[in-house]
Amino acid sequence: MILTVTLNTALDITYRVRSLRPHASHRVSEVVERPGGKGVNVARVLAALGQEVTVTGFAGGATGRAVRDGLAGTPGLTDALVPVAGATRRTIAVVDERSGDTTQLNEPGPQIEPAEWGAFLDRYEELLGGASAVALCGSLPPGVPVGAYANLVRPARAQGVPVLLDTSGEPLRRGVAARPDIIKPNADELAELTGSHDPLRATQDARRRGAHAVVASLGTDGLLAVTPEGRWRATPPARIPGNPTGAGDSAVAGLLSGLVEHLSWPDRLTRAVALSTATVRSPVAGEFDRAAYEELRGQVTVTGVVSAA
Repeated sequence: MILTVTLNTALDITYRVRSLRPHASHRVSEVVERPGGKGVNVARVLAALGQEVTVTGFAGGATGRAVRDGLAGTPGLTDALVPVAGATRRTIAVVDERSGDTTQLNEPGPQIEPAEWGAFLDRYEELLGGASAVALCGSLPPGVPVGAYANLVRPARAQGVPVLLDTSGEPLRRGVAARPDIIKPNADELAELTGSHDPLRATQDARRRGAHAVVASLGTDGLLAVTPEGRWRATPPARIPGNPTGAGDSAVAGLLSGLVEHLSWPDRLTRAVALSTATVRSPVAGEFDRAAYEELRGQVTVTGVVSAA
């Protein structure tokens, strides 16, 4: 079982409009609601790939019920979310049909009380016993300690469970120091962590700070991986128009599934880039265009890269 942790779950709401213009009224052509938050998106992609996955984190209020209802009945997915008094946040994605661009609005999330955080830690420890890998994903809701991810990496490592960390800012900086097996920042998050805007130098610096392997998401330029086994660049065949929301989460699902299946790093990266690109073809996060995924798997280019001086 793969365990995904989403401390700041969300109800993802996607609006489609003909053309998004500031200071104007818009007629929405379609509204889609889905369970969201980075780890939830990862879990749904993993389940679609045939993996057994358990989702934990927090859920509360009417939006929390909607998230849990949306997860119910998903083959291969188990809901282990911890109830809280506050309401789960909403995220709003507005898709401009003319340009294909997406505008994202993210609420902060509910206030997590100390007793609720303690209840989650107990649940997490229980779930680790049956996990083959763990993904720690996304932002922290108010009330959760900024060093939360570091505190979740350590018990997983103590039990020999591989950990992938996908967050940003101070939670990422502290989490890296706990020595996760993989981190997956985007280019901006990596630059903020290391102070370097050169992706290769930055990924190597992130490894020196504690991460066993670093896989940097470079948007339409694919992934850059620096690992103990080697350094690779994986790129999609071309820029794909569509909604990029959740593309990074699909890449995490590809990396995690490849890890538990003991694939080589080039094969993991091929799967991650194909899934990420196929997600852009899908109208909502947490889903991917399966036909595009199968096609793209044979078109991803993986090449070795030379170390920075």
